[in-house]
Amino acid sequence: MASLDLTADVVTLTAAVCDIESVSHHEGDLADAVEQALRALPHLEVVRDGHSVVARTTLGRAERVVLAGHLDTVPLTDPPNLPVRREGGMLVGRGTTDMKGGVAVQLRLAATVLEPSRDVTYVFYDAEEVEDRYNGLGRLATTHPELLEADFAVLLEPTDGGIEGGCKGTLRVDVVTKGVAAHSARPWNGHNAIHDAGDVLARLSAYEPRTVSVDGLDYHEALNAVGISGGIAGNVIPDVCTVTVNYRFAPDQTAEQALAHVREVFEGYDVTLGDTADGARPGLDRPVAQAFVKALDLPVTAKQGWTDVARFSSLAVPAVNFGPGDPNLAHTDDERCPEQQIIDAEAALRRWLES
Repeated sequence: MASLDLTADVVTLTAAVCDIESVSHHEGDLADAVEQALRALPHLEVVRDGHSVVARTTLGRAERVVLAGHLDTVPLTDPPNLPVRREGGMLVGRGTTDMKGGVAVQLRLAATVLEPSRDVTYVFYDAEEVEDRYNGLGRLATTHPELLEADFAVLLEPTDGGIEGGCKGTLRVDVVTKGVAAHSARPWNGHNAIHDAGDVLARLSAYEPRTVSVDGLDYHEALNAVGISGGIAGNVIPDVCTVTVNYRFAPDQTAEQALAHVREVFEGYDVTLGDTADGARPGLDRPVAQAFVKALDLPVTAKQGWTDVARFSSLAVPAVNFGPGDPNLAHTDDERCPEQQIIDAEAALRRWLES
């Protein structure tokens, strides 16, 4: 069985975590290594749930915080971009950015911060990179909700070393235009549904998205076509065309309100909801969040995508994103992370937990 040495420096530990392959649905080896390493630490209580591992201090502190990160990665390249290489101050390879640098930071803190100023729950979960129904954090919220109870949470997703508050919500809809099928040589006998989709695209082109300030952070909304389909053959006038639209909305709206807005934009067309997820307010008005920002002394910006901080928000736990790595390099063939960002992330979170 693969093992992890939690006495190693955080960069060496990151490389070791990355080198235990853990593509989504195949996190077992890494979860085993994480569990084995954490169970050797007598100051932690450890719970295993599937390929997720939770470790907790129980010191009776006035506050409890969560540090969370996912164990899985997207698939490797061909040839594989593992094992990790060290090049010019960078760790290069799958998982270095998304997000095993953050996982290594969690492990180092779990092993070395024996008496934190607030109780800490370290969450290592599976299946973040695949469909929502498999998400290990979502499963824990159902199987062990008590393990996620906290005053504040930090998700160590890559943020290029800054703090990103909350996240935007997301929904996907199909906007359907309907026509009448006919032979393409005699189009006057039918009605072309693809041509009607031009109006849907025109509405999208003319749409002016909002920029919304929530708890002092600016969230830039976006409404975009992300797919289009129609037609059954080269000699048939299509009777149906579907434009798939993605709406990224600020956390001042619920998913229900966002859907109502999209239906208004495409009034007159059939609009069918595909999937949706609420966003998360940053919660920076909470004293525990303010203490985090003060301890790290870093700028705070809005998270412009969706992350699992929304899951914590749904549990009434304010949460932020903070972790090493440039999110623009996540999932790329040459995924890489500056070693110094991993070192700095460990130092910043240690400063907070010991303050």
